[in-house]
Amino acid sequence: MQQVEAGTGIVRRAGTIIDGIVTTSRHVDTLLGVVSQGSREESEGIHQIGRAVHDLDELTQQNAALVEETAAAAAAMRDQADRLAQEVGRFQLA
Repeated sequence: MQQVEAGTGIVRRAGTIIDGIVTTSRHVDTLLGVVSQGSREESEGIHQIGRAVHDLDELTQQNAALVEETAAAAAAMRDQADRLAQEVGRFQLA
């Protein structure tokens, strides 16, 4: 009888330990889900940053092209102003 009671006690303790293991396993599973979600969000954030950098690069290239066009237009206007000044210089007031 004494051995049966001892065996019953061991089984109860084992059950308590197994319940603890199951609870801890569920907690670990929850934590892994949180880490996984955080990883997905981080990945999406990095992807958005990559898109933003790409967009900035395109805008920088467009701005550079506009600067070149503006410089060319300014040079053309300067040449036209010089020619106009020469033409106006031909007139003499009497």
